[in-house]
Amino acid sequence: MKITDVRLRLVTKDDSKLKGVASITIDDCFAVHDIKVIDGKDGLFISMPNRKRPDGEYNDIAHPTNTETREAIKNAVLSAYEKELNKAE
Repeated sequence: MKITDVRLRLVTKDDSKLKGVASITIDDCFAVHDIKVIDGKDGLFISMPNRKRPDGEYNDIAHPTNTETREAIKNAVLSAYEKELNKAE
């Protein structure tokens, strides 16, 4: 699997933990939208697209099934976030 494109939109609300929203393309043929960049207590992390269930819990709509793929997506999205942040400054 190769991540062939990452697009990221910064979220500029000062009080928000949400810092950006990304879309990735895998192998030039499969897109995943609404990957969130969140500033948590231990630093930045990504949250895969999800939906809220009637009981208030959230379920991922799409997610990696192994650690290697999760790390590749995380690294690609956070790298794109840093680039966009540097452009904005």
